[in-house]
Amino acid sequence: MTAHITRSRTIERKTNETTISVTADLDGAGSADIESGVPFLDHMLTALAKHGQIDLSLRCTGDVEIEPHHSVEDCGIVIGQAVREALGTRAGIARFGHAYAPLDEALARVVIDISGRPFFHWSGEMTEPMIGADFAASLIEEFWRALAMNAGITMHVDLLRSRNAHHAAEAIFKAGALALHQATRISRSTMAVPSTKGVLA
Repeated sequence: MTAHITRSRTIERKTNETTISVTADLDGAGSADIESGVPFLDHMLTALAKHGQIDLSLRCTGDVEIEPHHSVEDCGIVIGQAVREALGTRAGIARFGHAYAPLDEALARVVIDISGRPFFHWSGEMTEPMIGADFAASLIEEFWRALAMNAGITMHVDLLRSRNAHHAAEAIFKAGALALHQATRISRSTMAVPSTKGVLA
């Protein structure tokens, strides 16, 4: 990629429920510095950074004494906003990405189009309601919906099989990370925006 392009952004967001700061570098080495206040989300975001080769720093304080929902969803919102801003004009990007990832019996597929047309489709059932003592398995879908809609991407997530909700979540995060990395690469022979409309926004 061209050396002068910096695809790193910092986004801050404060509501009555959460205060979040995120820095995302799409051309990083996969380093993660995560403190979301939700230990299982920290684990998943570390996997997202590692396998997506995104340097990701996140600080979140939220009303986790009620439940983790607001923190998980809002982290997805702010990471999505950071990705959207870091992509800039999207000139020269691959635009499309897809990946499969297994974890033991679980298998997930994620397909991405950095289209400027936010759309999210989820197919599959988390076979256990909880991951650990206090993390609702349904929050995995909420996180990725928030990320996709705020990043301005089309994303299809298919949980093809699983028995263990932790395995399912980790397979989804790994597949999502791999697909996002593939779609965001600057890989074209010209720096044109990869759209017949001439714009991805």
